[in-house]
Amino acid sequence: MPGPDEVVTINVGAAPTPVEVLEFFHAIGLPLSELWGMSETCGAGTVNPPSRIKIGTVGPPAPGVEISLADDGEVLVRGGIVMIGYRNLEEKTAEAIDSEGWLHTGDIGTIDEDGYLKIVDRKKEIIINAAGKNMSPANIEARIKAASPLIGQAVCIGDARPYNVALIALDPDGAAGHDPTSPETRALIEQAVELANSQLSRVEQIKKFTIVPGDWLPGGDELTPTMKLKRKPIGAKYAAQIEALYS
Repeated sequence: MPGPDEVVTINVGAAPTPVEVLEFFHAIGLPLSELWGMSETCGAGTVNPPSRIKIGTVGPPAPGVEISLADDGEVLVRGGIVMIGYRNLEEKTAEAIDSEGWLHTGDIGTIDEDGYLKIVDRKKEIIINAAGKNMSPANIEARIKAASPLIGQAVCIGDARPYNVALIALDPDGAAGHDPTSPETRALIEQAVELANSQLSRVEQIKKFTIVPGDWLPGGDELTPTMKLKRKPIGAKYAAQIEALYS
């Protein structure tokens, strides 16, 4: 355990720790904070200073590190921490590091007025609706999952669509005793979705949802062994349910 003047940091990459978790640890006297880095940056990048932690961010750039944002919000990094390149992969290296030495990380972020970086999502995960609005599905999904202990997993669908919909899998423990097909369970999930929507912009809000049966397990059809969503396989497996939400 850390001493009273020590701070615990977490390297989050593109999977930020829920704010509620960080707030809980701060409330019990353990100043948990986040940092960010990549293998391509030797693990370094940004870090919350122990005396100036901003919950919900991964901190300002570490000494000697430059952070910038591309026009589309992609996080760019430059400095001595950036790799020389991928071994024997000149084309991939040229794609990753531009002529000015900026490493294109593939993460989407924002930088606040104090220079603190917030990771929003992975660039490849961003969805663009039919009106051209860019959205982070991970942010929307996090809101839905946090809205009720009944919800185990949520997937936001909306790329090239007129509005967002969601596939929701119940939590096997939190929803124990709840019939996923019952009107009562659906009403509870509907309340949770409404709560999540109240925390999202209008364009991000979920207009329709469906509860899918079964438990999504690591390494299964829907989740990787590290619990990341397999978005394309999910889209294929539940294609009929998704199209029904748009009919």
